[in-house]
Amino acid sequence: MKCLTHTISAHAVQPGEDFHAAASDRSLVMPPNPRRRVAIGAIALMAAASLAPAPTWAADWPDKPVKIVVPFAAGGATDLLARALGAELGKIWRQPILVDNRPGAGGALGADVVAKSPADGYTLLLASGSQFTVNQFIYQKLPYTIKSFEMITKVAGGPMVVTVNTSVPVRSLRELLSHGKANPGQLHFASAGNGSQVHMAGEAFADASGLDLVHVPYKGEGPAYADLMGGAVQMAVGNINAISPLLKGGRLRALAVTGKERSALLPEVPTAAESGLSGFEFIGWFGLTAPTGTPKSLIDKIYADVQQASEQPGMKRYLAEQGMTLSVTGPDAMKTDITSESARWKELIAKRKINAN
Repeated sequence: MKCLTHTISAHAVQPGEDFHAAASDRSLVMPPNPRRRVAIGAIALMAAASLAPAPTWAADWPDKPVKIVVPFAAGGATDLLARALGAELGKIWRQPILVDNRPGAGGALGADVVAKSPADGYTLLLASGSQFTVNQFIYQKLPYTIKSFEMITKVAGGPMVVTVNTSVPVRSLRELLSHGKANPGQLHFASAGNGSQVHMAGEAFADASGLDLVHVPYKGEGPAYADLMGGAVQMAVGNINAISPLLKGGRLRALAVTGKERSALLPEVPTAAESGLSGFEFIGWFGLTAPTGTPKSLIDKIYADVQQASEQPGMKRYLAEQGMTLSVTGPDAMKTDITSESARWKELIAKRKINAN
């Protein structure tokens, strides 16, 4: 079984057979000059380097399992999407897709793992949007930057759901707003970690509503929602695909969705705008990236394969069941969105004095 390698085939430049051949008129013969020989050798080496092709990837990629790092604990939105996408990519690539959960620091720990991995396409990162739009503003010593990664594509997105534990005496968003204003600092909201989309959705909700909410970070949506169901925290503004299955147990109550329109998954739940929070909208998204230096031809292949995977019935069914929509946009559009969103988050972070250190 062959492993993918970067191949650089240098074409050595051959000097003339004799740079100092004797002329018929010996008066024209120049004596050998060592410095000239060194200069010619350097020129030859530079010429060889210029002829070498850029790093490439083997035609049989992948010929071993591909790892998708999820920088949050199992059971959250990013994790669930990675497993659904991995199932379809595994069929296309004819290789197992391994989901590797590396929670911590709002996704920074998992991102760092991928940033330091070989740029050969065998280790990818499925990131939530906040890892590239938020973390640089709240962590003083972030171990990566956007330049540490090659953007491949956005994959999917969806609204958030304002959700409370049923012990909170409210049955609508309007009632939550009244209850929260009457009890400042008493409502604790859970998140998937400092800087995560769930954290920033909660902060954006607090800013738009004027409520005094207390943030409680976890290492992923799974543990956050476990405590939400247990009553250790009172509310969350969670990703729809992770929190919607938990609404059936009778311990959580959905009050509003944060999209422009109601979700087909939760048609009875009104939008935040319908419920008295005019103009409030939040759409979470997830994107696939690779370590910087991954060959563009390989990035293009993975992007094309994600497009193919997204069109499969299983993937479409999964997204519909989870209340999400496809957003396969490609590298350039992903970079543009990150730039525009980063500016908005920078402003909110400064306003609310959010700091993860």
